[in-house]
Amino acid sequence: MDAIKFVNEKMLNIPSYPNFRSGDTIMVTYKIIEGSKERLQSFRGDVIQIKGKGGTKTFTVRKISNGVGVERIFPYSSQIITEIELLKRGKVRRSRLFYLRELVGKKARIKEKRTASSK
Repeated sequence: MDAIKFVNEKMLNIPSYPNFRSGDTIMVTYKIIEGSKERLQSFRGDVIQIKGKGGTKTFTVRKISNGVGVERIFPYSSQIITEIELLKRGKVRRSRLFYLRELVGKKARIKEKRTASSK
């Protein structure tokens, strides 16, 4: 059993990203290939779910763009993701934040988790 897990980890080559959870605000930078051109684009939003294990692990990021909610599902082990930057830690009590889809404006905000500063 351990040998199978070891082989799967080595074959998948999952990159190391910052440790983020549901409710956190992240910025995902990914490659877009258009013909022979290649460019980087960023998607900034709140993580509303993390799903799966190993090579099938995905996370969903939601943002509001011009008053319209936009969600994007990213595979965790995708080759097009170049960087994930953790911007804010969110304080939530659930792992799936689908209730945010019905909320608008200030009600759709996620409280920021306060961290102890080192003095």
